Amino acid sequence: MSQPLLSDDDLQRLSEFLYRQTGMLFGPAKRYYIERRVADRMAAAGAGGFGAYFAVLRADAREREALINAFTVNETYFYREEHQLACLSGELLPDLIRGRTPGDKVRIWSAPCSTGEEAYSIAIWLLENWRMVDAYNVEIIGSDIDTRALEDARAGFYGERALSRLPEALKGAYFETAKRHHRWRIIEDLRESVTFTPANLVDAASLAAQGLFDVIFCRNVLIYFDDASRLTAANNLYDRLAAGGYLCLGHTESMNRISERFVTRRFADAIVYQRPEQGP
Repeated sequence: MSQPLLSDDDLQRLSEFLYRQTGMLFGPAKRYYIERRVADRMAAAGAGGFGAYFAVLRADAREREALINAFTVNETYFYREEHQLACLSGELLPDLIRGRTPGDKVRIWSAPCSTGEEAYSIAIWLLENWRMVDAYNVEIIGSDIDTRALEDARAGFYGERALSRLPEALKGAYFETAKRHHRWRIIEDLRESVTFTPANLVDAASLAAQGLFDVIFCRNVLIYFDDASRLTAANNLYDRLAAGGYLCLGHTESMNRISERFVTRRFADAIVYQRPEQGP
């Protein structure tokens, strides 16, 4: 039987390090998953053992970034949870623009955005389904802790699987065939309409730089956090919402089990969470 790459103490040290950095829990049950990724990073860093690698990890911000990138999950596709997009154009935005005038800014944030499918889906959906889209200055930001994923999002190349739920007419309108690896590339106008920036949901300082948003999509990431990290992320998201702004979570997630600061709003297409107009 081969010797494990990490001793139990090493595994605990690395798991605690990743938790402090990302809020995500990786324990003994995920030993194989952890060791496979650490082995790749140790080889890339030229470290002969875990002790030497951990010293590099603590001293080198670029290596910390590379390790975090190796542990993030980037499984998504266009028009995922389409019912929330319908709620966005049919309920949330009409409510938010009451009292505003044409030309005012509307800010929408996808965090985490992975490789960009969700942020670009929001842009496409609004162009197709919100008749007021040209009347307001809509700003769409995509953020993720994985800097490699952000590079892919900016490049905008996607395979058939990512586009499998997108209607063919929209595929033809907003994508061009890319010669590279038989993939599709989102058109330049849309690539330029979405901004991608790094952010960490459990790091308030990295989120503060993003400003305030009218709508935040934060879907299918809190399930990887423990209770303490979920509460930290929830408070940070609350602080990034403008008064009256809306938070959309994944369909298996509920803010009611995390924080009492949000008001639960039940619309025809989706349940979302609102920062009250008044209050801290």
